[in-house]
Amino acid sequence: MSGIMHVLVTGGAGFIGNHFCRRLLAEGHKVTAIDNFLTSSPDNIADLFGKDFTFIHYDVTHFVHVPGPLDAVVHLASPASPVDYLAHPIHTLKLGSLGTHNLLGLAKAKKARFLLASTSEIYGDPLVHPQPESYWGNVNPIGIRGVYDEAKRFAEAIAMAYYRAHDLDVKIARIFNTYGPKMRLQDGRVVPNFIGQALRGNPLTIYGDGKQTRSFGYVDDLVEGLLRLLQSDFHGPMNLGNPNEFTVLELADLVLELTKTESKKEYAPLPADDPKLRRPDISLAIRVLGWEPKVELRQGLEKTIRWFSHRLDLIPNA
Repeated sequence: MSGIMHVLVTGGAGFIGNHFCRRLLAEGHKVTAIDNFLTSSPDNIADLFGKDFTFIHYDVTHFVHVPGPLDAVVHLASPASPVDYLAHPIHTLKLGSLGTHNLLGLAKAKKARFLLASTSEIYGDPLVHPQPESYWGNVNPIGIRGVYDEAKRFAEAIAMAYYRAHDLDVKIARIFNTYGPKMRLQDGRVVPNFIGQALRGNPLTIYGDGKQTRSFGYVDDLVEGLLRLLQSDFHGPMNLGNPNEFTVLELADLVLELTKTESKKEYAPLPADDPKLRRPDISLAIRVLGWEPKVELRQGLEKTIRWFSHRLDLIPNA
């Protein structure tokens, strides 16, 4: 797909959503964003309003209608951190099921392409490492994390059903750990947790022994991958993440170094069903999209720490 698009972005005021909206607008596209601010803030998009940006305050678990033509529907709306989806378990499941169904129906009616933001969590606590798109995963469907994992797995299933039954142009991005500016400090994921604790001089909380691994991708890299996937002719799931793997302890040490804090580390029990290993096989994205991450972890953390530290209300007695 080439030329100027009108793109509907759900979760447009969220962390990834507002970065994606900004990229679309920078490239000259028209954007309609939808969000209900369950885990996001209107502050993220306050500066975007203009002739090419429209916002709808709405919950997409209800019937979705958008007037006029659409070229693409990008479904990013969902709580994405354990803190959020454990606080809103039913709504998380409804966003993955009812919300995805409503937006697939809208894309079908508008003859628009559809991009689903899925997640590396569909692989669960993986028994295959690194994780290729062909891996079916190791998920506990009734565990506490199942509300998010199974919501995304169902969303993928119904999206592919629309592709097969209705010939809908469907793309699925399996997003791995992403970080960067505009994350909420109270997000609950490890990068903002560590940065917030370090900036306050508090101990960094390590769950388990800290030897579990993650692959941390900077948000600008992810947005580039999402845009390339949206504009491609590829159908189905594709991993988008950084294949460079770090232990949680290595991440903690790097945050301590970059923040120049005297914070220590403290250990807490590992939460149930927490994945021990997480690393994407991105050979498909490299081959089909010509995409791979550019931003190294140190560089991305420096930018993210700078963004948080410039917000004085995040730092006591500042």
